[in-house]
Amino acid sequence: MLKHSHDYSLKYTFSVEAVSMNKQVAMAILMLAIGTAGSPVAANAQAATPAKPDQKPTFAMVLDRSLSNVEKEVVPAAEAMPEDKFNFAPTQGEFKGVRTFAVEVKHIAVANYALGSAILGEKPPIDLKGENGPDTITSRADVLKLLNDSFAYAHKAAKSIDETNVLGLVQSPFGPNKVTRLGLAIGMISHPQDHYGQMVEYLRMNGIIPPASRGQ
Repeated sequence: MLKHSHDYSLKYTFSVEAVSMNKQVAMAILMLAIGTAGSPVAANAQAATPAKPDQKPTFAMVLDRSLSNVEKEVVPAAEAMPEDKFNFAPTQGEFKGVRTFAVEVKHIAVANYALGSAILGEKPPIDLKGENGPDTITSRADVLKLLNDSFAYAHKAAKSIDETNVLGLVQSPFGPNKVTRLGLAIGMISHPQDHYGQMVEYLRMNGIIPPASRGQ
């Protein structure tokens, strides 16, 4: 069982690229859950999926598409940091003990695996070794592979959710409680956004514009 904590010692100003869509995602999913397919929120949820115009949205479609939207920000941001800066952490100010950029990325991957495996009701396919991942994974190439593989696994978990199991209780990966698959899936979508905000600041401290913000 993993212990999960956020590193809030990095104080940053929220910018457009760090603003979370958690409330909108959760509301769309909840509207779908109670069957309000004719409401504006549900209509927006349907529009956000690659479904045909006459195709009814499913939990798997909505969750998987939301996860893809997060992935399209986080993965390119991780790839944007060059090898010589990949272990960067701020030093000016009170930043003692903060995660490096590489460890931020590994932490996202670990959470993807932990939440995904709980949804699927199986052990993670790799030994996570704690909330920051295996110490043996250190190179930029290996960290990026861990991240990409974790998102692939998270998509597998999201696609396994349907109307018959969405509110079924499963073991939380972070404590003794039972939680719903829906709650875990929302966490799987929102958690990377928390750490994307720090990745953005690390990139900008090194003169790198996050890919999701380029051309705006």
